[in-house]
Amino acid sequence: MSIDTETAAKVAKLARIKVDPAELPALAEEFNTILGFIEQLNEVDVTGIEPMTSVTPQRLKRRDDVVTDGDQQAAVLSNAPDAREGFFAVPKVVE
Repeated sequence: MSIDTETAAKVAKLARIKVDPAELPALAEEFNTILGFIEQLNEVDVTGIEPMTSVTPQRLKRRDDVVTDGDQQAAVLSNAPDAREGFFAVPKVVE
């Protein structure tokens, strides 16, 4: 795949980047270099390789999902400027 200056201009417009028309050939060449590198990566055989989330093998620490605190409705609502029926009361903003 090859990127020409017209396509580079479209990409710059979509990315909302102002590019001087004189710099478009260099930008197109950069895009072509990036795409060439991606094509090289596509040639690598990754059969049997597990996907990774990090370069170092890690296992996330897990914990039981249990309620450790609760039944503090009065304490939570004590700072509310307006609380009604056990909830925060806020002014109506949508008519």
